[in-house]
Amino acid sequence: MIRVLLVDDQRLVRAGLRMLCEDSPDLEVVGEAENGEEAIRQAGRLAPDVVLMDLRMPGVDGITATAQLTAARPAVRILVLTTFDDDEHVYPALAAGAHGFLTKDAPPEDLLDAIRRTAAGESPFSPQVLRRLVRKAVGAHQKPEEVVVDLTERERDVLAHVADGLSNAEIAARLRVAVSTVKTHITSLMTKTGADNRVRLALLAHRLPPR
Repeated sequence: MIRVLLVDDQRLVRAGLRMLCEDSPDLEVVGEAENGEEAIRQAGRLAPDVVLMDLRMPGVDGITATAQLTAARPAVRILVLTTFDDDEHVYPALAAGAHGFLTKDAPPEDLLDAIRRTAAGESPFSPQVLRRLVRKAVGAHQKPEEVVVDLTERERDVLAHVADGLSNAEIAARLRVAVSTVKTHITSLMTKTGADNRVRLALLAHRLPPR
């Protein structure tokens, strides 16, 4: 079971998230918090595996709470879930130690998948957030050094879609394969390239020589 702590200042949002998580047999909501201060206290008492963290909250905000939690409890993984995906929220949250970043318009199945991936040590991002990170990184290196990796044509196809910010489900629909097949290709890509998350995979796509 993946133990989840819900942190959001809106009771209705927490109720919806609880219902969504409790419909999944592998997720257990162990507690709720309505601000960062309470989140820190609850995390210390409940020892969750994943904290689903809102950013804008009264009192101690989500970025401050993320920084304090990651410093005090490095085993706890934090997945940001927020309405805001602008630079003022994305980069401070990641700098504070957030392991993933989703917006609240994400499909329910993507959110559940992101919780599982966060618990497993991955770093999930909403497509628009991933594109923002890649654009900033690529812009900082106008002529990135090319790398040579032995990839299959299908792996290159999957990698290109990852670089475009597509989710696994969207990639599967584009390539007309099962989502499980896409996950297998992404696992293979990470093994071959040494990239440990989708951001690094997306950046790698810009460093590969043309086919």
